[in-house]
Amino acid sequence: MEDLKEHQSQSHAEEDENEIVTENTAFVHGEPLQDAVGPPKVDSEMEILHEKVKKQIIKEGHGHKPSKYSTCFLHYRAWAESTNHKFDDTWHEQQPLELVLGKEKKEMTGLAMGVSSMKSGERALLHVGWELGYGKEGSFSFPNVPPMADILYEVELIGFDETKEGKARGDMTVEERIGAADRRKMDGNSLFKEDKLEEAMQQYEMAIAYMGDDFMFQLFGKYRDMALAVKNPCHLNMAACLIKLKRYEEAIGHCSIVLSEDENNVKAMFRRGKARAELGQTDAAREDFQKARKYAPEDKAIARELRMLAEHDKAIYQRQKEIYKGIFGPRPEPKPKRSGWLIRLWEWLLSLFYFIFRRERVKAD
Repeated sequence: MEDLKEHQSQSHAEEDENEIVTENTAFVHGEPLQDAVGPPKVDSEMEILHEKVKKQIIKEGHGHKPSKYSTCFLHYRAWAESTNHKFDDTWHEQQPLELVLGKEKKEMTGLAMGVSSMKSGERALLHVGWELGYGKEGSFSFPNVPPMADILYEVELIGFDETKEGKARGDMTVEERIGAADRRKMDGNSLFKEDKLEEAMQQYEMAIAYMGDDFMFQLFGKYRDMALAVKNPCHLNMAACLIKLKRYEEAIGHCSIVLSEDENNVKAMFRRGKARAELGQTDAAREDFQKARKYAPEDKAIARELRMLAEHDKAIYQRQKEIYKGIFGPRPEPKPKRSGWLIRLWEWLLSLFYFIFRRERVKAD
């Protein structure tokens, strides 16, 4: 697939189902919704990987499993099992973990065992004994883990690079990291064309992992431009996938990341506007579309979205009018003033009595 480059002056917001060079950013795809209530409830069969490591699959993956020394990219949440205290969350930090199997830190031994049993795209709940976690002493710095704490990990393996594919990120030159990310982006574009959205997002997220904040912070000039030319399209393409999957909040986050680097990116504004409109955030969506129109005044897709918002607002207004009309009822017709004929009759009778009285009095005189 042809490399899709992000050029601010040439950005085009119109959607093309066969191309994905548009918009999305680095939040984690597939973030579970159960975080607010602690570890997810999983009913699948318990698989024993080791005396101190057990696994329950939440979502099946695809392909093969990573081998020793593979560089794995994953997201995870971690809780102390006895208290349900969450002490780590890469989803929240929006930064996947890079884990080289066989070279992991001691406290991640159990996590690495679980990851080595997973396939790309798989999500699982790992039960890890304290002996293969933070040990007898625990950790009183970051993360804060109690002594002898068994751990629950909710893990998603985004993907992995086999050892034959090269070095770990930390050992790569700038050009090598950007090149590795670009290859992942191209793989993601091919999967997107085949409508394999989950697999495409895994590739985009692995590409983004090569362009982490620690790496971007060190880049200036042409190297930063080279990295952003790969990173921003991956975010935008992630957003395109997420909008198709109706995961609008995540899509908004990805577009916002692009706009933090390139505030005039038309595609990011357009996609964020679409996601906001789907969530009913019409004022914010209109603001995105109107700003996008300043940079792409002839774009028909932007004009269409603004027209749809205007029609939506008009329909809401008419509906509200009907509701209020039903509550208060029709305005009462002014009642005609009551006739004064009784008053006039009474006045006439008084006049008549006065006339008769006067005449009788004259006769008496």
